[in-house]
Amino acid sequence: MTSPSAAPPRPAAPPRPVAEPLTHAPTDTGRARRPGLPRVTELLLSAFAGHRGTTFRLGELTLLAGPSGTGKTTALRAYEALARLGGGAELGEVFPDPSACVPERARPDAQRRRGFRIGCTADGPEGPVRLEIAVQAEPELRIVGERLSADGLVLLETALRDPSRRAVQAAWHTAGATAVTRAPLPDDRLGTALLPLRVAGTTAGQLRVLAAAEQMLVALRSVFPCDPRPERMREPVPAGGGRLLPGCENLADVLWRTRAECTRRHALLVDAMRVGCAGPVADLLAEPFAGGRLVRAVLDRGDGARTTLRRLGDGELRYTALALVLLTGPGVLEADVPGEVPAALQCLTVLADGLDRALDPAQRAALLALAARMCERGHIRLVGAVSDATWAAGVPGATVVHLRRD
Repeated sequence: MTSPSAAPPRPAAPPRPVAEPLTHAPTDTGRARRPGLPRVTELLLSAFAGHRGTTFRLGELTLLAGPSGTGKTTALRAYEALARLGGGAELGEVFPDPSACVPERARPDAQRRRGFRIGCTADGPEGPVRLEIAVQAEPELRIVGERLSADGLVLLETALRDPSRRAVQAAWHTAGATAVTRAPLPDDRLGTALLPLRVAGTTAGQLRVLAAAEQMLVALRSVFPCDPRPERMREPVPAGGGRLLPGCENLADVLWRTRAECTRRHALLVDAMRVGCAGPVADLLAEPFAGGRLVRAVLDRGDGARTTLRRLGDGELRYTALALVLLTGPGVLEADVPGEVPAALQCLTVLADGLDRALDPAQRAALLALAARMCERGHIRLVGAVSDATWAAGVPGATVVHLRRD
């Protein structure tokens, strides 16, 4: 991308296929067969770090598989960035090191500008809706182009017209007395996220813009990036709000809450622990420690003995944390939840980097079976990065995206 500020983003040329589904569920996403819950079905990395013209097709349970250096973590980072922008975050918060997102061999234009392009497709009641964003990373960070479209119709388009102003010129579909409405929008926030505050909704065209924007924002939000850190999970933690952090270091505090609030799901977690942990497991619970100032997680062995989590191996701890994530929901995880959307219409997406890290074959198989079962219910999705996915063959509903070093 030589000049990110010259024009709004254009659809990338058709990339080579990158996804190889292990099962072949119906893929018709037209108006005759729409999924009820908005969800991201494609991640578009037109020019982002090591990816160029790459499309990741995402199912309910998706594994990004490949050796180190193929861009698995980069893809998850792009997905998380889109989710944060959809939640209204400022560009600088989302990309603290924007130059690292620019493709390595991208040459600056005559004004010394370089940038990157990302986007996604969200399916739902409005059919497939596509969002594309062009970001200028150098010499200063700003969104220089954005496009929201559906069924070949551009619903929102922005472009940087005057580099001296911290604004982009936006035009959105109106289909009333005038075809489009034009107004400036800030260049440090996602325009799609601002549409509900700017579009009146008085014409059929405006209502369509609002519906498409809402579908995209609902699909992007409720994302939980998760990479459990065993070295942080072994120590007692202060009792707090009971919302699990991405590193899962406060797992004991969350167990203190979830064991009492949802006995059925806690029983499922204990069943999973019997597969993933050595020795007998009768229960997994949190107990007061240090005079009640802290809590620590322990395994009840059923014979009066208890094992603290500090004695567990890295694989056991990662398995425990990931199983807990899959068996809980947005109310327990530190995720941006669209509070205006009923819980029945929300779908949490878990982004799990290094999903298979430190896990043995039995733990991997049990965790994937649990993920498939929870994803099938429709209120949770999983996109996980793994070094190899041959062990996932035959799992119903799993989609594997094979990445290669080119």
